[in-house]
Amino acid sequence: MKQHTALITGASRGIGAAIAEKFASEGWNLALTCIHSKEKLDALAERLHDFYGIACLTFAGDMGEEKAVQNCFMQITERFGGVNVLVNNAGISKVGLFTDLSLEDWELIMRTNSTSVFLCTRYAVPYMLKQKSGSIINISSVWGCVGASCETAYSASKGAVNALTMALAKELAPSHIAVNAIACGAIDTDMNACFTEEERAALAEEIPAGRFGQPEEAAELVFSLACRTSYLTGQIIRLDGGWI
Repeated sequence: MKQHTALITGASRGIGAAIAEKFASEGWNLALTCIHSKEKLDALAERLHDFYGIACLTFAGDMGEEKAVQNCFMQITERFGGVNVLVNNAGISKVGLFTDLSLEDWELIMRTNSTSVFLCTRYAVPYMLKQKSGSIINISSVWGCVGASCETAYSASKGAVNALTMALAKELAPSHIAVNAIACGAIDTDMNACFTEEERAALAEEIPAGRFGQPEEAAELVFSLACRTSYLTGQIIRLDGGWI
């Protein structure tokens, strides 16, 4: 590949959109996915192309379904030849008592948050093995490290992502492919829009940094990891303002 390419899942808003902006500002070509907000994703891609002059492929589909991932990578192969960096960012959450959690909710959260990481990584790795280089960065959560009351399925799904990250890093290290995860704390995105102003203020007081993190801060860390030596691998890096 003549120019670096990054695939970012769940890129239509929040952390994913900020990551796309950062990579585009550094001249990277992009493949961006979402499941519902195709118009918003296309608008982002058009803006990044016009402002930074990069090539940008968009794809709408469920990255937890193999057929969708297969189709996505077919388009990436035709357009860019492969990916140098994979950012597994797609994710959803559900707050509620464990006793109220249905099997359908559990399977949806696990498919979106964990199976999507497996599938996208499974399809990206062959390209990286041929290059003997690459970086896989999984956007996780502090709840995957310590668990959260009333977010059992979300915590379990992110715990699975963390374990996959550490295990796969050992497997791919001989091929100079880094696998790391960023365990985000309270980041100011739509996922946390459920809080009232009073709840947000109370939560911010619990965080030693005294505030929510910004998507752009996550994006800076992602890009930094993508450009570092592959010797930095298998790490779960907490981005939480000292919260956990």
